[in-house]
Amino acid sequence: NHRRCEGAAMSMEMKLEGFSELEDALDELSKSAGRGVLRRSLMKAAEPMADLMRSGAPHGEGDLEESIAVSSKLSKRQAAAHRAMFRDQRAAVEMFVGAGALPQATQSEFGNEHQAPQPFARPAWDQDQQALLDRLGGHLWAEFEKSLARAQRKAAKG
Repeated sequence: NHRRCEGAAMSMEMKLEGFSELEDALDELSKSAGRGVLRRSLMKAAEPMADLMRSGAPHGEGDLEESIAVSSKLSKRQAAAHRAMFRDQRAAVEMFVGAGALPQATQSEFGNEHQAPQPFARPAWDQDQQALLDRLGGHLWAEFEKSLARAQRKAAKG
């Protein structure tokens, strides 16, 4: 599968293999179980990237380092910008990796007239994007197998 990923300042294409087979396999689960598989897998696969961001974040910038997380939630401002950017797309599950809603996050990443940029998010993405996709594939299959086994045990009980 080819996926086009678009963000506020970038656009790129990625080639994903094996995900169409996984999508077919997820149809064997209930919708909520499938979402759980996706959510748990995304969280596990993205945590190493969050660790890279934390290690690259400038120290002494308030709570910046501690605010970097993997989450399905955004601040109100981030959510509004996300909705505006992706208003025509509906995803079953979304997961975000990055700093919390702190002004110093953007200022550190991109700099300003008083401060040189100290990027931490983009270097982490550049370093880890392929590894993240590889981890995600493995976590998805493992989580799918666990969920399928749970569903089969539940069905056997009646």
